[in-house]
Amino acid sequence: MEYKYNPNGVCSKEFIFDIDETKNIVRDLQVVGGCNGNLKGIASLIKNMEVEEVIKKLSGIQCGFRNTSCPDQIAQVLNAYLARK
Repeated sequence: MEYKYNPNGVCSKEFIFDIDETKNIVRDLQVVGGCNGNLKGIASLIKNMEVEEVIKKLSGIQCGFRNTSCPDQIAQVLNAYLARK
């Protein structure tokens, strides 16, 4: 399933997830905008990882003076995905 999300309070403009709903795994993540290299690295690291594990690892990370970050926003959208499931 493809799931799109527009993050708040960060430089990234859009997250595009490919989630395997039967296995509850993030198959892929593409990010529009933001810190290109860092976000490609994060996308590579969470590829084929269980949604719950991604949330556990990325929740609460801050970016500088902000109360959130791109990793935290990834965790938030995955939490919202689980809540709708």
